[in-house]
Order: sequence, then C-alpha cells, then structure tokens
Amino acid sequence: MTGLAATLVVFALAAFLFAGYRVAAHRGVSWPQGLALLKLRALFRLELPDEDRDGDQPAPARATIHIYSRQSGLDVAVLWSLLDRSCLHFLTPADRTSASLFAFRLLARTADLDAADALEKALANGRSVTVPVPPDIEPSAETLERYAALAESARRHGALIRAWHVRGSVHSIWSARPSAEAPRRLLPRFRLGCSSALDPTDPAPPANGAADPQDRDRIHDLLAEARFKSNDLDKTLFSAFRDSADRYGSAGPVLEDALGGKLTYKRIFVGARALGKRFSGMSDPGEALGVLLPNANAVIVTLMAIQSAGRVAAMLNYTAGPAAIVSALSTARVRTVLASRAFIEKAGLETVVSAIEKAGVSIVWLEDLRESIGPVEKLLALINWRRPLSRTEPGDPAVILFTSGSEGTPKGVVLSHRNIHANAAQAEARIDISVRDRLFNVLPVFHSFGLTGGAILPLLYGVRLFFYPSPLHYRIIPAVAREVQPSIMFGTDTFLAGYARTAKETDFASLRLIVAGAEAVRAETRRIYAERFGARILEGFGMTEAAPVAAVNSASHSRDGTVGRLLPAMALRLEPVEGIDEGGRLFVSGPNVMLGYMLAGEPGVLKPLTGGWHDSGDIVTVDGDSFIAIRGRAKRFAKIAGEMISLGAVEMMVQNLWPEDIHAAVAVEDKRKGERIVLVTTRMPALREELREYSRRFGATELMVPGEIINVPEIPVLGSGKTDYVSAQKIADEWVSSHRAGRKTGASD
Repeated sequence: MTGLAATLVVFALAAFLFAGYRVAAHRGVSWPQGLALLKLRALFRLELPDEDRDGDQPAPARATIHIYSRQSGLDVAVLWSLLDRSCLHFLTPADRTSASLFAFRLLARTADLDAADALEKALANGRSVTVPVPPDIEPSAETLERYAALAESARRHGALIRAWHVRGSVHSIWSARPSAEAPRRLLPRFRLGCSSALDPTDPAPPANGAADPQDRDRIHDLLAEARFKSNDLDKTLFSAFRDSADRYGSAGPVLEDALGGKLTYKRIFVGARALGKRFSGMSDPGEALGVLLPNANAVIVTLMAIQSAGRVAAMLNYTAGPAAIVSALSTARVRTVLASRAFIEKAGLETVVSAIEKAGVSIVWLEDLRESIGPVEKLLALINWRRPLSRTEPGDPAVILFTSGSEGTPKGVVLSHRNIHANAAQAEARIDISVRDRLFNVLPVFHSFGLTGGAILPLLYGVRLFFYPSPLHYRIIPAVAREVQPSIMFGTDTFLAGYARTAKETDFASLRLIVAGAEAVRAETRRIYAERFGARILEGFGMTEAAPVAAVNSASHSRDGTVGRLLPAMALRLEPVEGIDEGGRLFVSGPNVMLGYMLAGEPGVLKPLTGGWHDSGDIVTVDGDSFIAIRGRAKRFAKIAGEMISLGAVEMMVQNLWPEDIHAAVAVEDKRKGERIVLVTTRMPALREELREYSRRFGATELMVPGEIINVPEIPVLGSGKTDYVSAQKIADEWVSSHRAGRKTGASD
C-alpha cells in the first residue's frame, strides 16, 4: 500500500510538471511560470482576461510598463506567471521581505520600487516592467504625479503602458487592505482584468519637451478600465448577488429599512427562493411582473425572487398616477402586479389599485403570499437558497423601467442583467466604496438611479444599505440620517436642498460623499453641504437607457459645472445641431446601454437600438480633459428670432441671481419672434427688471431674459426628483392663455 501511494504521488507530480511544461510552451513563458500559473488556477480559480484566455495573443513588440493596483502581495506573482520571462518586477518594501514571495524572488527579475535608474535602464534595453501603485480607487496627488512620471518614461523610450487588476486578491490573507474594508477568505476566487494598451506618443506630446497634462488622467482611466474588466459580467443578477453573499456574507446584516427590519444576504436569498417558487406558478418564463413597492427590505427580496424565477421586474412609478401606471402595464404586457397591502393603505393608493384591477390586471398581495408559505417550503428554500429556480442568460431582460415623462409620453426601457451589472461595476471602478460604508437611499427603486445606484451597487459590493420609503419627508430624513450615520448618500438637487433647509448641523455629519444626479446641482446646494455638513457633492449624469450612470465626477477628478467624465467601457459621439455653435447632441454606447424600448403603440415588443448607440437628447460640450458639461435638452431650447437659446442656461442664470429659490424655464409660442421664454419660479417677488440688470453682469444676451415671470408656491417635481417640465409647461400655457384672454376682454371693453 505504501509503494502504491508513493507511485501515485510520483505520477501526480510528473503529471503536474508535464502540465506546467505544456502551459509554459503554449503561453511562451518559462517552465516555473507555467507551474505557478497552474497553482494559481488550482488554488484561487484564477480567471484570465477573455482576450488572453487561450494564450494566442502575440507578445507586444515594444517594451511595456505594466501598472497594477496592488490589492495584495500575490498580485505580482499573478503577473509574473503571465508576462514575458525577461520582465523586471518592481516590488514594494512589504513584497521585498514577504515569505510567501520567497520562491518568486528567486526565480523572477526584481528591483526596489524606488529604483528609478533600474526602470530607465530596463526600458532602454527594450525590457518590460511591472510597477505597483496604491490600491485606492481615488489616487492621491502624489500618486497622480507618479502616473505622470511613468508616462514620461514610457514616452522617452517608446514604451507602451497597460494596466492590470487582480479582483479577489484583496480578500486573501495577503491583502493590502485592513480586514474591516475587505473581509478575508482563505482561498478567494481571482479574476484578472487587463486594460487596452496606451501609447503615450499618440497623440503627440506638447512641444518643447513639456509634460502632457493629460498623462495622469489617461493612466487613471487605464486602471479604472482594468478594474472594470476584472468583473465577470457573464452572470445574471441572481448569480452576481450570490457571489456577493459568498464574499461579504460574514459581515452580518447588509440591508435595513425604516421599519426596523434587518436582513443578511442569506436571509434575502432564502426569502427570494420561497417567493420565487410562487412567482413561477403564477407566470410564464420571461414574463414581466409588475412591482408596486416602496423602498423597503421587501422590494429587494421581491426583485431577487423575480430574478430567481426567471421573470422580468417591471418597476412601477406609484407617484405617476393611475392612468400612467395602467399605460405602463399595457406597454410591458403585465398581467400580475406584486404589491403590499400595508403600503397601499399608508400611501393612499387605493385609486391606483382600483384602476389596475379595472384594467384586468391581477394584484397579488405579498402579505398573503408570505402567510401561505408553509414550514416545508421554508425548509426547502433554506436548503436550496443558492440555486435559482429558472435558468436565464446575462443578456436576457431583467428589469423594465419607465421613463419619467418629464417631456413626453413615458416608454418602457428594457435593461438586461448585463446592462445593470455593468453599470454597477463601472461606478465601482470610479467611486471609492467598501464594506465600511453605509449608504442611505431615499431615491425610489422605480427610478433607475435609485435602483442601480441606490440598491444594486451597494449590495453587489458589500456596502450596507439603509432604505427610506420617500424622498419627500424633508423634516424627517435629516433626523433619520442622524440615527443611521450613513457615509454615502444619493440624491437630487431638489431633495438635497429640501433636507438642508430643515437639517441641524449634526444630522449629516457622518457623510463623506454625496452623489447627485437626475438634474443639475446648484452652486448654493454645494456650498451649504460643504460649509454646514462638511460633505462634498459629486455630480453625475445619466439616463434610464444607460442603467443609468454615464458620467460622474469623483473625489480626485472633479470639475464644478460639469457632470464628470465618461465611465469605463463607454463611448460617446457628438452630432452637430443647427443653431448651436458649441457642443452637439450626445450619443452614447457601452455595455450598460439598454436592450431597447417597449412602446405603448406596440405592447410587449422590444425595439432594439440601432447600432448600439443611444440618442440621449442632450446637448453637451466636452472639454480637453474629457469633462462633460450639459447645455440642455435638445427639446429644451427655444428658437427666438432665429437663435437657439438654452432654457437650462436661462435657469442657471436665474439660479445665480436667486440661489435660495427654485426655477423652471419653459418656452411658449410668440407670433413675432417664434417663441419666448417664461420663467416659473418660487421667488417672491421676482422682478423682471432686476433679472434684466443681472443678465448684463452675467454676460447673457437680451434674448435670454424671460419675457414673462410666473410666481408659484412650489415647482412641480416628479417622483424621481426631476423638475416636472410637463406640469411647468401647463402652468405657463394656462397663465399666458388667461392673460391673453384678459387683454382681449379689456380691449373690447
């Protein structure tokens, strides 16, 4: 028996050595590198980038600086197993003395991180190098300078630059992060992300040997791209959440709501499995189920149950009114709506329920479903919580959201599992979040910002989430925030300004970051949160069709007056617009851009995008540093005396004059000039002469001064927090119509 065991050991060792030789020959690396790659695959289930998995990528003809965000002491070993055997690896002081890297240091070519001469010499000799940088998503000023220096070295020697990211290694016992930020696992799964190659000489650098000011941003973008690509997007939302449960499940409750309920990942999945079984019995595979629920724990359990059952969640805007909800149900061919009886009674939505039932759509009360689930079903759900009930694909529809209708008839936006997962991964590659954070979400999940940013993003990356049911409770929310102590909050300018008016200085003291979107953030709102609460507002930009985030400012890359820079893996193009000299109409593409629309005229029919590009309908400018500034909606330009005037720019001018009030600019017909601008404002009084005088100092043209000013107690807003321009337009039209009628009556008298 001993002899047999020894024979088996020798045979296994020989097989391992031979397999290492085959891998090394296939990938063009040394035998020890091939053996190391085999071990990494066996121990950490290392997944390589898609384009590199088969090993048929030719080695770069030029020397390359391989930059990687050092997540752990194993990252350099992963890169060594893959890259050219002559590559020089620069090591941090910790890696220079690490016992786990002893064999690596014997076999690889290494140098101290601070040995600048070694870098220059290696590149001059045509050898590639690997260089670690700090693991922070938001680089410090010192790190940005390091990026610039590396770009200069690459430019001098004609080298390329490529970024890498080893996802999962931060959770190993060799992690570079404290355990409070990255929960440890003995053998976590590794997945390698690789960016495209950057040639620092293209475009040509500035003349006279000056440094290129964009070097820092270009390398920062490479690292964000690598981080994004290290995510496995070939997963359904159910599978992605299950992976998060494995990764962060030991951290305790991750979801909490205003009712006091607390759920761990496992409890979410057990409930989803039990409910999903019932959803499967009342619907067909791929069918859309309406979700009429507030921000509460139940909405996440219901969403996961729908995904487990292989159905599609049609998120219904309960603030839109009965007619709009019935229209949405028809557009998505929804036969069943999932709702909470307690929520309907508390929110006073009985008329909505009545309209839904009159339309022939069934309502299933979650309270009744939970009561009907017996002990055996609960036990089976506990046993099988990791397994979805139905098989779906990442490219299948997962969610249908409905456009806000701020400027027209709402449409159904169909988002796949991959769309939503990709957008969360894109945001995580740009915004620094960790399990230390707690996100306070008041934005409703029927809105794409509230769903992806406020619910899916935090739960995919281990951030504790607190749900509050309504963003309109301006007096209550600051007090709740004082108790919850969140570090991150999402919101819109309208909501944030409302909270600030009632908040005490200590209410938002715990916040380190506020991400605002859906509408422009006013300078006054930024000032208040910075001075009173010490919190910085980062403005982003998106649309439901992009799941929703397309661009965002960050702590290290921010520019007031812009919505930030495009997210990784996205592309944009600008098309010229007649009458507008600067900027153009924005089109976007990327893995987060929707599958297509469902329209009321053809219920249930998916209208896919043409060529993968979505027309945002926004007029934007993009500066030399790639920051995007919104000039306005294409539909929100007035044509006055042959000139195109941005209504958004008018609002910005008025906001600068009267920062403590809310304003909406719309256009009405004018027989003499084509159109004229009407300002709907909460300013009381709002004097046109004061505005005209300020416009001269502001540098505005006479055409930008509103022809009429209408005072209102409040500006109408949608449930998402955006200005309701349809209602504002009606106010203006009715006011102008009544005043015209009054003038005619006066003239006849």
